[in-house]
Amino acid sequence: MQRILIIGCGGSGKTTLAKRLGAQLQLPVIHLDAHYWLPGWQPMPVDAWEQTVSELIAGEGWVMDGNYGGTLHLRLPVCDTVIFMDLPWWRCLGGVLRRRLRSLRTPRLVAPGCPDRLTWEFLHYVIAYPVARRPQLLQRLDAYRSEKNVVVLRSRKAARNYVDTLHSSSTRLPDG
Repeated sequence: MQRILIIGCGGSGKTTLAKRLGAQLQLPVIHLDAHYWLPGWQPMPVDAWEQTVSELIAGEGWVMDGNYGGTLHLRLPVCDTVIFMDLPWWRCLGGVLRRRLRSLRTPRLVAPGCPDRLTWEFLHYVIAYPVARRPQLLQRLDAYRSEKNVVVLRSRKAARNYVDTLHSSSTRLPDG
């Protein structure tokens, strides 16, 4: 496992899992949100975003978290492992709300010039995710099952157990 892509609904625990996996496997962690958003929550232009993603995926090893379906065609072919955080929408919504409450106490930047925020648009995205995005994403992942390690985790506990399993078998993990 050298190039790990973590995808799933907002609030599912992608970032937490990415940090844990990066530490466990000693791989750099790439949070796509930190690269996509320009100051003031302005999205990066499409051409520049695709170029940025192309540069990010060129690294030898990484753990990358973020959906950005418009660049999956670039990321899926080069990763060796895809982890889909497939939690129920209401668990994701809880994760989003907890994250927002934490950021009220300890402000965090999602990207330079982009303080954490919560919008109705994002809440709608989370609630609609199981119908609007999940089926197409699962279908897309099915197409890669024969050539990639596709892992579907249905809870944060399953994500913790996954990392713990890697930890207990880390002496048996192959080099690169």
